[in-house]
Amino acid sequence: MPRSTREARETDRLDDRRDLPGVGALLDSVELAPLLARAPRATVTNAVRAAIESVRSGSRPAPASAAAWSDLVEARLADITRPSLRPVINATGVVLHTNLGRAPLAAAAIRAMREIAGGFSNLEYDLETGGRGSRYTHCVQLLREITGCEDALVVNNCAAALVLAVDTFARDRDVIISRGELVEIGGSFRIPDIMRRGGARLVEVGTTNRTHLADYEQAITGETGAIIKVHRSNFAISGFTAEVPVERLAALGHDKGVPVVHDLGSGLLLHLDEYGLKGEPTASDALRAGADVVTLSGDKLLGGPQAGIMLGKADVIERLRTNPLARALRVDKLTISALGATLALYRDPAVALREIPVLAMLSAAPRALEERALAIAEKLRARGVGCDVVSSESSVGGGAFPEVVLESFAVALQGNAMILENALRGAVPPVIGRMRDERLLLDMRSVLPRDDEALAATVIGALA
Repeated sequence: MPRSTREARETDRLDDRRDLPGVGALLDSVELAPLLARAPRATVTNAVRAAIESVRSGSRPAPASAAAWSDLVEARLADITRPSLRPVINATGVVLHTNLGRAPLAAAAIRAMREIAGGFSNLEYDLETGGRGSRYTHCVQLLREITGCEDALVVNNCAAALVLAVDTFARDRDVIISRGELVEIGGSFRIPDIMRRGGARLVEVGTTNRTHLADYEQAITGETGAIIKVHRSNFAISGFTAEVPVERLAALGHDKGVPVVHDLGSGLLLHLDEYGLKGEPTASDALRAGADVVTLSGDKLLGGPQAGIMLGKADVIERLRTNPLARALRVDKLTISALGATLALYRDPAVALREIPVLAMLSAAPRALEERALAIAEKLRARGVGCDVVSSESSVGGGAFPEVVLESFAVALQGNAMILENALRGAVPPVIGRMRDERLLLDMRSVLPRDDEALAATVIGALA
């Protein structure tokens, strides 16, 4: 009985597998010599094994020639040697996209990191006395100048700052917090869990939607270590609501001898009201309200590297600085250099708005975004990529201004959105867009202007 076409193909495929070359034979081939010249032999060997296995498993057809085998091995070598962490183009319209690394650094911050990374530095050396110095001093003067704080401490992120504050003021004691502020931050981390890690006993007061000063007053006992005020930056509660402003909490805390910690979160240093971004307090506002410690992030609205910044009275910050836990949470020289360079830009608000990428993207005029989108669309259509320019709505991200919608413009690609999204995600550099109405949008609000040419070239290369 004659074999079916399917059986014949399966037999041919098995024959192809039996004829696979050995690892040694491929390594010794002339065609792989260029690969061995540019990569370690062990790495090329791994690529050869991966190439053979992809054919043996049936995921790739067997190459028909030695040159084709070389191409397959080269592709596997590229996969193996490609860095896990690599640049992407953020075309989602979410400016502070946590999954895409939050704030891109200013050019000045990048230069500062490069200068410090390439050699030695006075990280913990006092150049005036010739003795041991402290890494905690390097950004303090800038933070004093910009925010008006008496003293400051920088740790590795804002959650760490909150843990350090709780551990310092309330280990094995009570921490009072409103039920309406028991929020969950990124990655399923929750404020109550973070506080418990700081060794405190949580005392929840008020209700989800309404908390009054009397609720805090009645909860204070001799076991109270601190009052925590968490700024609800990543969501909003509206309707029948009430919360106690920091000013009144600070007065209560000072009267009762209980430290008040204000977790500001977003790290805003400049008011952005004229750009439609209203309602978010700045670090200076929070300090003037009277909290003993204000904590904020470095890589959100501040526009710097990941860091947790603690601002407050000199004696309070000194207690935090001398806590042994502070050493486990300290930042490295690259973070200090990048943060210092970013903070220096804030000395002139106009310079900060222009040079700090996050602020520049948030303050960009819709008309300028439309012009950039039109220029990119023209290049794409000239190379056969179907697209339109459409109005769009972008957001701040990073848990800041949750109710604000920013007017924007996007390049809307024509074709199956899922196929397009997959192709651009696998491009070099990857382009991450946003789905809307079964179309893939490339929102210009979150694309760095310097990436416009790369965005057009990548889309053309992946789709044309």
